[in-house]
Amino acid sequence: QVQVVESGGGQVQPGGSLGLSCAASGSIVSIASMAWYRQAPGKQRELAARITGDGSTIYADSVKGRFTISRDNAKNTVYLQMNSLKPEDTAVYYCNAGIWSFYGDSEQRYFEVWGQGALVTVST
Repeated sequence: QVQVVESGGGQVQPGGSLGLSCAASGSIVSIASMAWYRQAPGKQRELAARITGDGSTIYADSVKGRFTISRDNAKNTVYLQMNSLKPEDTAVYYCNAGIWSFYGDSEQRYFEVWGQGALVTVST
């Protein structure tokens, strides 16, 4: 079984910075892409940033130039550095990972795993 656990988040004033981290654990063979999604009150969950195994990244237009996603493959961890935060960045941020896991004696299976969410509040 595999899982991801987020840490970080909290409250910050507009223009401030926050960081999130997400560590994967369990019977991991390899991790494909890792991503951060967010869901603001009353809105649908949306992709904020994604990073593939080779380090390629994509960002939502709304966070480009302000957010940076990175990963440490040795630690099975993904990070999201958020700068110049705006009130509209307020949301629950969810870590998402595509993980190949050992299954049984010799099988490997692919799991899409979600974290429990970390609240980020940007307000005065």
